[in-house]
Amino acid sequence: MTEVDGGIANLRPLAQAKEQKAWYWYDWANSAFVTTVGTVMFAPYIISVAEDAAVDDRVSLLGIAVAPGSLPSYLVTFATVLSAILLPPLGAFMDRTPKKRTWLAGFAWTGAAFGSLLWFCRDGNWQIGAVAIIGANLCLAASMVVNDSILPIISDEADRDRVSSRGWAWGYLGGGLLLVVNLALFTMLPFGLTEGEATRISMLSACVWWAAFTFIPYLRLSDHPPADVEQVEGNVVARSFGQLGVTLREMKNYPMALTFLLAYLFFNDGIQTVIASSSTYGSEELGFGQSVLIATILLVQFVAFGGALVFGRLANRYGAKHTILGGLVIWMLIVTAALFLPEESLVPFLLLGAAIGIVLGGTQALARSYFSLLIPKGKEAEYFSFYHAMDRGTSWFGTLVFGVVFQLTDSYRPAIFALIAFFLIGGLLLLRVDTARGIRDAGNDVPAVI
Repeated sequence: MTEVDGGIANLRPLAQAKEQKAWYWYDWANSAFVTTVGTVMFAPYIISVAEDAAVDDRVSLLGIAVAPGSLPSYLVTFATVLSAILLPPLGAFMDRTPKKRTWLAGFAWTGAAFGSLLWFCRDGNWQIGAVAIIGANLCLAASMVVNDSILPIISDEADRDRVSSRGWAWGYLGGGLLLVVNLALFTMLPFGLTEGEATRISMLSACVWWAAFTFIPYLRLSDHPPADVEQVEGNVVARSFGQLGVTLREMKNYPMALTFLLAYLFFNDGIQTVIASSSTYGSEELGFGQSVLIATILLVQFVAFGGALVFGRLANRYGAKHTILGGLVIWMLIVTAALFLPEESLVPFLLLGAAIGIVLGGTQALARSYFSLLIPKGKEAEYFSFYHAMDRGTSWFGTLVFGVVFQLTDSYRPAIFALIAFFLIGGLLLLRVDTARGIRDAGNDVPAVI
């Protein structure tokens, strides 16, 4: 069902559609973990566990006294530092193996196993939660490097925005459906469950969901031979780090890809910090309970499903770059509105959640497909490894700024507003990207609409 040209599979239409549908399922699988654990439940839960163990309102993180309220941000920052070290050589290896689906599943299942350790995070033992979230985030980032490197194999340049947007849309739908179940569990508290027990069951269910639905892409995706790219001598480790050095030297040949990566570093850090900190902001600053937070994130999930599809259509008409820029303007309006949001005012909070949903999936989906146009064929995983050092759940500068501003001001309002700088700088850098030149430099076909 496939023809091979230069090591990259050119799928015939029916086989291509089948692979694309299989690929969508990994966004469906991992988004449940990102939503239930990363976005909604982990931060408030580990803050409460750490507060039980705090001495003089501080806990010791690697010998440094930190406020429990800053702990989730610092843990995500630490996971990202590790990602920046580990993902690039991983990407070099992934470009040289035909078994991408096997590695995708392996990382997913290992990440789900780490996440399952959250069940034991209780009674002041926040350290177990720290290990769980760092390990799960590392594996999630690694799996997304592999997953996104498959996108250029199963879609051509003109179709990529649509395929990427549908993947994100499926992810928000899957994450939202599981969140419905978790909301019912947390609200009803059946069988005499406490809120803590309901939270741990919900986080465990997200890990089981992630592991179970990963079987679909694992079984239905095909193995494709890697491109015929240059090889570095030595064993696997030596080749991976050696090729990383080659790629770093060659990056100067793709200045538009580098400029976009820099832009993405800023605006994605802003997006990821809003996502990671939204439940903390809602609970600690605005005074909403867990049920309201879950319901709001549920609203975001289903609005984001439609938002991703709408942004895909807008990109088809106006181009991905212009559509992303429009989304960044909306993000700046969102963090400004959050600064003035009244405490315990439900309707404004829900409206803000709906606005986030509209732009959330669209900007992320189009960033993925847009970047894939600016990188050379056969080296997708290498370049996506740099991309994912700054990707969802692994932001470093944004979460660090958020945590530091909170620690200095003891308020989440200035912390959330400080993120406007990330969207502004990212947008200005994105304006400098010459899309047509970047696509030509990478040796890809220029779509009719860019």
